[in-house]
Amino acid sequence: MTEEYTPIHFLDEHIDVIFQMAPVHEKSPHCPNGFVWNERTYQVIESLSEWADFSRSGKMAKNMRPAHAEVASSRGSLNVGRFYFRVKVDSGQIFDIYYDRAMKGVDKRKGEWFVYRELE
Repeated sequence: MTEEYTPIHFLDEHIDVIFQMAPVHEKSPHCPNGFVWNERTYQVIESLSEWADFSRSGKMAKNMRPAHAEVASSRGSLNVGRFYFRVKVDSGQIFDIYYDRAMKGVDKRKGEWFVYRELE
């Protein structure tokens, strides 16, 4: 039986993540062991679910040949895609966090992490 969670706060704010062991591939990370948000450190005590979204939107949706776009939709392509993690933290709260693979600029080439929403 899958537990249902209801979003109670939509946040979409930048976080810094903590790994006990760094991911082998930075652009395909595993669930972090914790994160820092609003100057508070949260320890992940359980990963409840994980999923990825490699869909392309806007101009990016039309800039590939159909065969290449089909492959990219299942495994991603350069700077496209998000890895989501639903986590329970040491405070008892449940959050959806994600890693956005998109390059945000010259000094942010590796993508960024965000806390997406809090659930109950």
